[in-house]
Amino acid sequence: MFKYVGFALSFGTKEGEGGTFALFHGIFPPNFVSDDEDRSLTHESAYKYKSDTPGASSSSSARRLGKNSWLHWILLPWTLFGTALCLADGVFTPAVSVTSAVGGIAVAKSNVSSKVVPISIAFLIILFIPQRFGTATIGRVFAPVPVTMIWFLLLAATGIVNIIQYPGIFRAFDPSRAVLLFVRTKNYDMLAGVLLAVTGCEALFANLGQFNATSIRLSFIFITYPSLVLAYLGQGARLIADGEEVFSNVFYKTIPGPTGGPLYWIMFLFAILATLIASQAMITAAFSLTQQLINLRSFPPLLMKYTSETIQGQVYVPAVNWALGIGCIVIVAAFKDLAALTNAYGFAVSTVMFVTTTLITIQIPLVKRKPVVLGITFLIFFGFIDGLFWGASLKKVPHGAWVPLMIGCVLMSIMWFWTWAKGLEDEFDGANRRNLRHFIMLHSVGSEDKIPPVFVSPYSQISTENQEITFVDEQAAMEDEPENEERGLYLLADSKEKRLLPRVETAAVFHKLSAGRGVPHAFYAFLRQWPALPRVVIFLSVRIMPTARIPSEDRYTVTRVRSLPGFYGVTYFKGFRDDFQVNIDDVIEKLYDLELRAAGSGPAEALRAASKVTTHIVPSYYVVSRPVSAGHLSPLIDWIRAMLVEGVYRRMSTMFPETANWLGSADEIIRVGVNAVI
Repeated sequence: MFKYVGFALSFGTKEGEGGTFALFHGIFPPNFVSDDEDRSLTHESAYKYKSDTPGASSSSSARRLGKNSWLHWILLPWTLFGTALCLADGVFTPAVSVTSAVGGIAVAKSNVSSKVVPISIAFLIILFIPQRFGTATIGRVFAPVPVTMIWFLLLAATGIVNIIQYPGIFRAFDPSRAVLLFVRTKNYDMLAGVLLAVTGCEALFANLGQFNATSIRLSFIFITYPSLVLAYLGQGARLIADGEEVFSNVFYKTIPGPTGGPLYWIMFLFAILATLIASQAMITAAFSLTQQLINLRSFPPLLMKYTSETIQGQVYVPAVNWALGIGCIVIVAAFKDLAALTNAYGFAVSTVMFVTTTLITIQIPLVKRKPVVLGITFLIFFGFIDGLFWGASLKKVPHGAWVPLMIGCVLMSIMWFWTWAKGLEDEFDGANRRNLRHFIMLHSVGSEDKIPPVFVSPYSQISTENQEITFVDEQAAMEDEPENEERGLYLLADSKEKRLLPRVETAAVFHKLSAGRGVPHAFYAFLRQWPALPRVVIFLSVRIMPTARIPSEDRYTVTRVRSLPGFYGVTYFKGFRDDFQVNIDDVIEKLYDLELRAAGSGPAEALRAASKVTTHIVPSYYVVSRPVSAGHLSPLIDWIRAMLVEGVYRRMSTMFPETANWLGSADEIIRVGVNAVI
């Protein structure tokens, strides 16, 4: 717990996210593209770019590693495996916690022991149904009664009462006692049982996006840790004093007073409520991890709903919620034996703990810029402890731990495959971006672009801090040579043949699904398939900002291509709780004001008239596996690669489109087919 509270919470991302995947992307941060660069359609921009951008890692050493680093390809599957097992925890934590708490009924009323499983399933259903309302709303339900505080006070009080029966239990703070125990018994497997006392530590780190480091540290130091230590010391004291009498169910048998007495049922009630809250923490951690995976393109896009006005990490993912709920019910019904269930539970936690240790070790010198010796010391100390726990839990694989191992391997395979395939698609998209002037030109060839004037949203500065931006002054914009649309626009095909592009009195919004300069390949594919060009062509990029909602007047930043009439770059700034819905009327008003100031009322009125009908255009990649050269193994590798890319990824990308979270009518969207050889 000291590792997580004292160290791990300081290694979250700048967005406040925690967990193994956040640690990995601290070492290999995503490539940062500024908003101004993203709107550049002719590969010319109106700013000077500095390398110390906020989207980059705080360490240049981490960025120099790059995605082609050998370390990247070693750590990626290791990290994904840890993340997958953390998601598997979302299945086992509620199952173990609720079943253990409900087991108290069987201690007091042995005749209902056969009903523990159905009662546990009923509580699990109650737990998962209200998740759609969000963490904050569920928390308000328990707010009138501070369940967690009362629970920890009860644990501390019962622990103190039990310690009185054998005060010598405080010798447990002497680590030599633990060493002597294992030397005397030679029972290394006992460590797997000890592990269950710290199973919540990884959820604590993964939930960093739901809360913040300070609140977690304060509650742990002053409430959680003292209460738990007193409770465990008290149980240990009763084990020494009473032995076999309490061994069958240590928690319920060590409650002071008679079994089935008033205090017993009070503890039972709060145990149920506390386990539901603890399970809630693991479920929300699973939502946060899924959000990270989707945003960083390592998991298929799923519908996400943001449930908080203040914290971006509080999300609800319906598909994950119901998958966890069904998984919990199946696990409880299948295992029935609580011992086998706890064996399975411990393996997942110990593996994730070891993954976290290795990633923090690498972050210490590369990201935090601390001496390498500190990283090595951290690995030796905490890695040794985690290794002991992991080795003990590994021996439980034949006795139930194979279930989380199987779940983890399946989820890791999906994540690794999606990361690889989506990376190939994004690489194709980036490699096929085009300078607009290279294939569209006026009839009079030779006109040159000038730097476009820009209307800047104040929110653009959130992601372009530390950049020097030089804007064209308004007078220069007004004095530019007038555009003569009568000369017409021509498409320069790959064969160097020119084709006239008649303009249609409509507007088209081409969505850029990944950041970068130039126009997407889908636009060139659109021109090859359609014989005309919309009067207004908008290339739209989306930025999700770390604030709940963006005022409507600040949502759009627009840029105008001066030498090619009717072409615009737009950045849509979206708060994390804003619905994805492009208000085309607001965009057109921004463009109208820009045209009015730069070219006069004539072009501005023409733009407004042409924008009465608007169509959204998104690419639909038809992926095809490219052949590889691998000597005699080429036919086999080509077949496997084609099966994965064309047989699996092509279908999955159709089932989980990038537009899954968009609002608006489907009849306003045109999908342009693009053959993508990846």
